[in-house]
Amino acid sequence: MNKITLIGNLTHDPEVRSTPSGVTICTFTIAVNRRFASQGGERQTDFFRINAWRQLGDTCARYLSKGRKVAVIGELQARTYEAKDGTTRMSLDVSADEVEFLTPKSQDDSGSGYSAPRPQAPAQDLAGFTDINSDDLPF
Repeated sequence: MNKITLIGNLTHDPEVRSTPSGVTICTFTIAVNRRFASQGGERQTDFFRINAWRQLGDTCARYLSKGRKVAVIGELQARTYEAKDGTTRMSLDVSADEVEFLTPKSQDDSGSGYSAPRPQAPAQDLAGFTDINSDDLPF
């Protein structure tokens, strides 16, 4: 079984692109601190490249940004590529099956949390109804 679970913070804003067939892929990197410090007392950090596909990729691209904390469950994939200097290199990527947003809404810089912008509803005639604040409701 190939399954990995990671919790970390985004190191930069997600990058979104599409395959030639129109499938969305969102790529981002997370920094994951190791559980134990080195002998010098420093905590080491590992960096993981995450690929989120289709609807999950759309959601990640829309709501994630640099510094946000996420939990990622996915599959570890090894890939090889040729570097500019002609050497063959290997990269480990995570293909995300699940991404959970862990940064609380109260810590959001923009103040809007994770909610998508809502379109303004046109003003309606209340026809005898009284507009009340939902905070006033007892339930």
